[in-house]
Amino acid sequence: MPSVVPLLGTAVFAQGTSEFMVAGLVPDIASELSVSIPAAGLLTSAFAVGMAVGAPVMALLALRWPRRLALVAFLAAFVLAHVVAAVTGSFEVLVATRVIGALANAGFLAVGLATVTSIVAPDAKGRALAVLLAGTTIACVAGVPGGALLGSLWGWRSAFWAVALLCVPALVAVLTSVPGDRSGAAPPSALGELRVLRRPRLLVVLLLGALVNGATFCSFTFLAPVLTDVSRIGAEWVPAMLALFGGGSFLGVRLAARWSDTRPGPVLVGGGAVLAVGWAAFALTTTAVAAIVLVPLLGTLAFAVGSTLIARVLYAASDAPNLAGSYATASLNIGAAVGPWIGGLTIGAGLGPGSPLWVSAALVAVALTIAALASVARAAVGRATSPTSCP
Repeated sequence: MPSVVPLLGTAVFAQGTSEFMVAGLVPDIASELSVSIPAAGLLTSAFAVGMAVGAPVMALLALRWPRRLALVAFLAAFVLAHVVAAVTGSFEVLVATRVIGALANAGFLAVGLATVTSIVAPDAKGRALAVLLAGTTIACVAGVPGGALLGSLWGWRSAFWAVALLCVPALVAVLTSVPGDRSGAAPPSALGELRVLRRPRLLVVLLLGALVNGATFCSFTFLAPVLTDVSRIGAEWVPAMLALFGGGSFLGVRLAARWSDTRPGPVLVGGGAVLAVGWAAFALTTTAVAAIVLVPLLGTLAFAVGSTLIARVLYAASDAPNLAGSYATASLNIGAAVGPWIGGLTIGAGLGPGSPLWVSAALVAVALTIAALASVARAAVGRATSPTSCP
């Protein structure tokens, strides 16, 4: 594996930490900036929406840039957004920095995915992707408890300063390790790479990614009240449980690295089925012991299936090497924005703090149904077009 891949993973870790850490800072931000808790919670939604919109837009913007220039520009903008966030006294400005930071993160991740998949063997995209996304899963382990710890010790602004500082070594690594040009390659065609979105198979995989990630973040967003109000786990143990989920997600990405290139079917079908059952089982259980077992298991399954779907996007759009990563990023973040929104609606409707778990189970079940229908449709088309099927 080229050394630049884990270096890019370091930057992804810093950016992922920013996305996750706000969950542990919402009460302090709301108190200091004199806004409600629900309003402060919009900081998470703003980031997810910025990622979903920014992935294809930023990738198109940087399509003809040298990849090193694009990565440096996006990472520098991300750092600047966090410096402004750390010093502002305006909630509106803070929201704007979250959107700008998300746009920069989306651009960096899209170009980063294009970079790593272009420098590894054609059949190693899943393994390279796992190394890159390991930064996100480690951020899931460390981001929420780490941000909460910094916030409790030195205030919520210190967490934003910490993310900005984390990006500095990654910025140096990009400057020194990523090639500065496209090595004589012909300029990419935006129209040609956009045309791949007309492929039904790619669209199905993107939809599956949005559904599975929507399920994951629907329950992850409301995991704290599920643990305290349903499983009766003390609030002081919530950061540890979040870390357990993050540890499971790291394991899931590592498992996907082994099988997503060569045996994606068992991961998607078998893992998806167990995942749907697991979310439903979590909704039906009320004991702390069950939660301790299910939280890391569900983190493992969710990220194993999700990472494999990302790899499938990259393979399905292999002739759109500069934009394929942005398609996957947009799909996942649409899920990350819509899933928690639906979960919040169920709680607001009085269905209880455990209702997002049922939403997660339903979303994965819908994904499995769509995958099965798509498989049947492809088989039918194959039989219809087969020479042996002609009279």
